[in-house]
Amino acid sequence: MESRRNSTTVVGFSLLPSELIHYIILRLALPDIFHLKSVNKFITSVIADQDFARDYNLRSSSSTWLFVYKKRWHRDPVVVHGFTQSSERWFKVMIGDILKPVTPPGEDLYFLTAAGNFFLFALNCSREVISVDPITKTVKRIPQSPLGPRGTSSWRRSGIKLLAGPSGSGQFRFLFAEMVDNNPTLFEYDSTTNKWKSTIARENNVNLTHNNVKDKDRIFLSASNGPNTSIVISVGCDINDPLVVRPRFTTVPEDGELAVGFSWGSVINRLHIYGDGRMLIVRSGSVGLNDSSRRIRCLKHIELWGLNPNGSQWAFVSSIPNGLIDEIKKPYGVMMGCLEEREETIRVILMSNFEGVWDIIWLGFDLVKSRWFRVPLPVFNMEGSNMAGVTFSSGLTIA
Repeated sequence: MESRRNSTTVVGFSLLPSELIHYIILRLALPDIFHLKSVNKFITSVIADQDFARDYNLRSSSSTWLFVYKKRWHRDPVVVHGFTQSSERWFKVMIGDILKPVTPPGEDLYFLTAAGNFFLFALNCSREVISVDPITKTVKRIPQSPLGPRGTSSWRRSGIKLLAGPSGSGQFRFLFAEMVDNNPTLFEYDSTTNKWKSTIARENNVNLTHNNVKDKDRIFLSASNGPNTSIVISVGCDINDPLVVRPRFTTVPEDGELAVGFSWGSVINRLHIYGDGRMLIVRSGSVGLNDSSRRIRCLKHIELWGLNPNGSQWAFVSSIPNGLIDEIKKPYGVMMGCLEEREETIRVILMSNFEGVWDIIWLGFDLVKSRWFRVPLPVFNMEGSNMAGVTFSSGLTIA
């Protein structure tokens, strides 16, 4: 009965003027478009039109998706869950069958990052990295970097960046920063050549007073972060000339302790989340003990910092208003986060776990309006699951 009702709805939809159909479909998420494509030939012809594909890809490239990978057991099918603000529900991106030819049974996967139609996974057992394109259903083994095999714990989210090529090109670049023999070093993989390139970044020690490294076209990768000093690699249009900046943080807690990217709430009250030349400081306080006598924390204060113009210091940007803190504060035992900046907006994901239950919070800061906001998320059931990767990404495009 439900199938007949859906069929009638689709047929009625097809009777609308073609311009209106084009307008409506253009605003759908790609999984919904593929669903329509599979049930109606007329809609298939609209989607196959080159003008529609161009308009959709242009619109999608400026949208933002949140992707989460959760798993219960190694044998579970690989499913990435995605959410975008233009929709009101989570979507499933099924990539288990695509991965089967390159992942042996029992392999432990971790979701690194995504951009456009490319998803990057680290394989903990074989210590490889693979890329997956769920639209063209292709998978690619990335050769080992000059540093050799790397387990999942070696990858730091704030030190990596995936850059997708033009829509339909099937090309991408993967960059990461690392300290090698005390030298901040940039590593770049280009899918076009299928090769890696490594470059030691040069120090930013000329005309520091007048030098402006905060160019919106530059990429910032964290190589190292300490209580009061960070090492960041700044990459401009000339990929062969990465620059080192060493921002200092003058406000240091008395105990000097901090957690970077991931925090056990029972240990440290201050969590730092880095990304794109920004730093989010999450401060918490104790609210008691749970049944296992572990200390429970709760959010108290969140600050956003960024590089000053010459990159020599972390400069305060804004604090989240107390009203918004009251909306999002919950007890937690573990917290992790990720941060990205794109198109004058900073986006932050905070994932916390309290007694086995995960909670996801999406926050944003509009740099132009100097305004914080929260993106409401549909219920996302993670009970009994392990967190195996979370990232922001630009939208999926029609191949």
